[in-house]
Parts: sequence; C-alpha cells; structure tokens
Amino acid sequence: MRTNVLGGELKSCCYEPLTGFYRDGYCRTGPGDHGQHTVCVQVTAEFLAFSQARGNDLITPRPEYQFPGLQAGDRWCLCVERWAEAFRAGCAPQVILESCHIAALEFVDLADLKSLALDQE
Repeated sequence: MRTNVLGGELKSCCYEPLTGFYRDGYCRTGPGDHGQHTVCVQVTAEFLAFSQARGNDLITPRPEYQFPGLQAGDRWCLCVERWAEAFRAGCAPQVILESCHIAALEFVDLADLKSLALDQE
C-alpha cells in the first residue's frame, strides 16, 4: 500500500492534467525521482510566477516530457523542496493531504502541510 502523510492510503492527485513523476496520477516517488514529486497541490497564478522566476517554468507546455503546462486551479504533483521554498516565501499553493506521499515528511513538517490543506481533517 502506498501511504499518504496522514498514514492512510495514498489517493490520486489528478488525471487531467495527468500528473506524478510516473504520470499515473499519483504523487509517489521512487528511483530516478530526484525531485521527490510527493506533494499534491492546487496551483495558483502567484505560485506559478514564483516557480517560473526561479527557473522552473510550469506554465509552458513541454510535450516531449508529457507536460501540458499548468494554469491556476490545476492540481499537480510538486517537488517537495519547491513547495517548501514557496512556503518559506509565503506563496506556497494549497495541498491535498490524502494525495501527498509520506516521503514528503522527510523534507517538510506535517503541520506546515496541514496549514495549507484544502482537505482539512
């Protein structure tokens, strides 16, 4: 069983656009996922601009990587360190806790994730 940050079964993050390091809709990680795409977020325009300004353009489509480009309101499996950086800068997108992989807790505190949770428990 894949586990989420709450200790339950990992739920899918999004199928449209198809997200996840493995492009299966889940924010799971494994060998080769050096970015740890473990945080399921609902992106905002502010966050997309923040990420683009730091050299990670999540807006422009990149078909060669099966990446459609994102717009505000899309859900996406985000690299945990990018989320943490945005959190420190005050512009982190909200998260879907049941869809965040437990491995994210190696890098961020559950309390921080919960503070921006769309699915408050």
